[in-house]
Amino acid sequence: MSTESFRAARWLALLLPVALMAGAWGSQLFGGLIPCEMCHWQRWPHYSAIVIAALAFVIPGDGPKRILVALAALAIATSGAIGVFHAGVEYHWWQGITACSLPPATSGTPDEMLARILSTPVIACDVPQWSLFGISLAGFNALFSIAGGIAIWALLLRRRSA
Repeated sequence: MSTESFRAARWLALLLPVALMAGAWGSQLFGGLIPCEMCHWQRWPHYSAIVIAALAFVIPGDGPKRILVALAALAIATSGAIGVFHAGVEYHWWQGITACSLPPATSGTPDEMLARILSTPVIACDVPQWSLFGISLAGFNALFSIAGGIAIWALLLRRRSA
């Protein structure tokens, strides 16, 4: 692996999740978008990737550093996979697995339907709060995270040119 490729992979593994979390927190604190349960699920792998990638800057030895960068890439791609699932819930391609998806209120007594509606969190996972060109924040996270994870792995696997 070339030194330049590894350096780029290590920086990308750190800066991509930092940028995505800055965007998420910025949209929450300054844009008024409140994250749902699945939004939080997507954040945890990024938090992990930031810590793992930061460790790759401070520990000695090339081998351990490469392993940490590879693990950070895996964490970033994991967030992207969760983003794919969340976007699918938002587009109603499949049903969510949490109580933060609005329940179908077609069965039960009126009291049961009301209780189900009232127990659903205010921020529903199956309703995007913001989108651009038809892509929600979960969709953008999926695109950036999966592409970023692949890019980091490609940089790690790049061989020195002769």
